[in-house]
Amino acid sequence: MKKRKTASALAYNKSRDPAPRLLVRGRDREAERIVAAAEKAGVAVVEDAALAALLNAGVNPGDFIPEWCWEAAARILAFVFEKDKKIR
Repeated sequence: MKKRKTASALAYNKSRDPAPRLLVRGRDREAERIVAAAEKAGVAVVEDAALAALLNAGVNPGDFIPEWCWEAAARILAFVFEKDKKIR
């Protein structure tokens, strides 16, 4: 069986949000569009198959991610923030 591609996009504003929010999620072609749109917009793309699978299975777009995903999301956001800081 062919492995399905999944993608999710998170946003977090520490001054406004209690947790990261799932913006969009998708599989297969939709996942490819999410990744392409992020790359085109200059948004960092980080691969974390386990977190993407959890978000695609149990979180709806617009919702804050559940507490059990915070640690994985924090690692990704820390990586992205550090990368963005180096670029500036």
